[in-house]
Amino acid sequence: LTAITQLVHHGMIYVPMGYTFGAGMFEMEHVKGGSPYGAGTYAGDGSRQPTELELEQAFHQGKYIAGIANKLKGSA
Repeated sequence: LTAITQLVHHGMIYVPMGYTFGAGMFEMEHVKGGSPYGAGTYAGDGSRQPTELELEQAFHQGKYIAGIANKLKGSA
């Protein structure tokens, strides 16, 4: 989150994905990364790999941001 303030200060448009990922945002069975600010994972010592749910959230975020970028491009 701390990098976002620097990028926005320089003019970057930041659109968090919010709760658009749906029920996957509230998965509580296993440790998982990610938040309404964006996809993420817990790395620890590097032995843990991203779960399928974390990868799905990252893919969703990419599609979500690409859709917004297309809307911005179309309005320019």
